Amino acid sequence: MNDMTALHDRHSQAGRDASLDATPLPGNLSAAAAPTETGEPALTWLERVLQERFGLPLWLERDGSERILLRHAGAPGHLLFDRLQPGFYLTGVELPCSQWDVAAEGFSAPLDMPLPAPGAASLPQPLVEPVPGGLAVHYDILGLTYWMLSRLEEVDAQTLDRHCRFPASASHAGRHGYLDRPVVDEWLAVLGQIIRCQWPQANLLQHRFRLRPSHDVDRPSRYGFARDVRLARAMFGDILRNSRPQALVMGPWIRLRTRRRLHPLDPLNTFDWLLDVSERHGLTSAFYFICGRTDPRKDADYEPEHPAIRHLMRCIHERGHEIGLHPSYHTFRNPKELANEANRLRRVCAEEGIEQPQWGARMHYLRWQMPLTLQGYAQAGLDYDTTLGYAESPGFRCGTCFDYPAFDPVKGEPLALRIRPLIAMEASVISPLYLGLGTGESAFERFSLLKSRCRAMGGTFTLLWHNSELTTSAQRDLYERVLAD
Repeated sequence: MNDMTALHDRHSQAGRDASLDATPLPGNLSAAAAPTETGEPALTWLERVLQERFGLPLWLERDGSERILLRHAGAPGHLLFDRLQPGFYLTGVELPCSQWDVAAEGFSAPLDMPLPAPGAASLPQPLVEPVPGGLAVHYDILGLTYWMLSRLEEVDAQTLDRHCRFPASASHAGRHGYLDRPVVDEWLAVLGQIIRCQWPQANLLQHRFRLRPSHDVDRPSRYGFARDVRLARAMFGDILRNSRPQALVMGPWIRLRTRRRLHPLDPLNTFDWLLDVSERHGLTSAFYFICGRTDPRKDADYEPEHPAIRHLMRCIHERGHEIGLHPSYHTFRNPKELANEANRLRRVCAEEGIEQPQWGARMHYLRWQMPLTLQGYAQAGLDYDTTLGYAESPGFRCGTCFDYPAFDPVKGEPLALRIRPLIAMEASVISPLYLGLGTGESAFERFSLLKSRCRAMGGTFTLLWHNSELTTSAQRDLYERVLAD
């Protein structure tokens, strides 16, 4: 008899030996009707995360200050989380990290490896055991989920890079070696198995893997919008670095001819190719456009009102792909300007007859400050953000490859915004500024590893690949391999 079967047997005996701790709720009670008795916004938000993940009417309540009960509306019993980690709800706390051998206790390891256990210096054995009325879980899965998804770790962070970004190297995941693991998803997969032990008749929601390609339109054209010094730099850069002497003629010609649409010979005009590749793989791409200039040195040299950009947006929309906002460099700390740029994009799109059910964005340079950037998104009326990945290294900054509702850990309230975690950006893997793996096999293997882990969890592999980084056959071959793998 394996450990999992023994757990079932011990649990059944405990249920026969003790009366149920709560009156079963009516079978027709909806998830929305199941109350959070404490009225705590964080618990209410966690309930929503769990309901989305498992597709069950689950709800949470405090059992004293040190324990949380997870209940299933319409079914008896509970799961008891009896070892809450206060550090998951505090800023500036150095959390320990251990590992749990999933298979040793009879559970299925989602990635066939021991699970990282942030917040725990060690874990008891067994980790899950019967108690009167249910099962006790001796690790704070709920606290881990809150801590990772809310990005509480980043609030008031003092270690920032030159773009004022919280770096992967300063993160708990980066320092403890689990950045390439969707640790929240792995623990929730284990929680799903525990839910089935407690409520064998529960039908957990089955998720299907998705691939989501996206493209930040920093530079839609090498020459088309450049003026004076920038145009000269672009031309001579191509001549000296890329051995393209024809740039001396092509630069001014393309600049002159970029009026109603992007010139087909412009090396950065890779949009038709990107759309063709996505459609060949049955995918929908998202293109994020800059609509402001809070730093002329860092932001785009085009305006969204330009006829060529309007034409590009119409083409993207007419082919069934998505348009979003790429807020300019300083908007991550400027909610008012962020709202202005979002309104500008929506206005231009409305003038072009472009309608979408939702509007999303990704911050320029992946700049982010918790929770000010979140609050700016809410003020701008945007539906989702897809910034939260690290520039210096790909991986699971939020510990998940699933979309989820945003939460402001400072105000302690949920927001009308969805978070789409960014798993990998091409520059993070290829560029010598970051991992520096180039476009060869090592780069492909890194992308493939992250994609396979998203697939194993039934999550979404969100990939950022700039249109301006597809100018060589090696770049294009790698991109297509990543999509096809």
